[in-house]
Amino acid sequence: MIRSPIPRALSTFLKYRVNDLLIGGQACILYGAAEFSRDIDLMIMVSPDNLRNLSSALDDLNAEIIFLPDLSEDVLLRGHACHFRCQKEVVRGLRIDIIGVMRGVDPFEKLWERRQEIALPKIGKVSVIGLSDLVKSKKTQRDKDWPMIRRLIEADIYNSSDNPSENKIRFWFAECRTPELLISLAAKYTEIASHMAVNRTLLRSAIQGNLDEIQSLLRREEYKEKELDRQHWKPLKAELERWRRGKN
Repeated sequence: MIRSPIPRALSTFLKYRVNDLLIGGQACILYGAAEFSRDIDLMIMVSPDNLRNLSSALDDLNAEIIFLPDLSEDVLLRGHACHFRCQKEVVRGLRIDIIGVMRGVDPFEKLWERRQEIALPKIGKVSVIGLSDLVKSKKTQRDKDWPMIRRLIEADIYNSSDNPSENKIRFWFAECRTPELLISLAAKYTEIASHMAVNRTLLRSAIQGNLDEIQSLLRREEYKEKELDRQHWKPLKAELERWRRGKN
């Protein structure tokens, strides 16, 4: 899953007791949806004590901020990400992105309750954002995130037992983006699909086996989420631009 220098960086965050969740590409790898990533993305609990712990860990890694804005409680709570590049020899060049809140997902405290703790060799137990929350966090304007959602759900379906829980099945119906799998699931769990079609209407097409219609409705879903993400980031980007102009 993780290539050096990432293990050393994750160990450092554990050493300083940073209350964080691994998100982004490295989380996708742990859930079986292969993604090449040399960066670390973390969502952190935004509190004075935790920010002090985070600052200590970043100091240990000789991490320098590489873009605006500077790290602060206010900046993180407004929804901005803070970006760092490590200069310490054993982690030199590693980029670390820190965020405190994300569009479309619950606050950190609720995400923490649903986290997965995964034991990694020579690192220890790393707190990883829950799968359903990771999927939601990937619904962005970036084209590359949507195939990842598809792979995350596919991996979860293929790796699950032959007798999945109803909650698991409902999760698949809510988030699956593979038309053929949706049709197969709808044929197997028709009653659940019918109930969930009230909120996700494309499941009616899955029950009917209408592949072309499912593909069209999936594109519509993706467009809607991308537009919501663009609107979310529009004022944040404008704020960043004001800060840049003020600094120059």
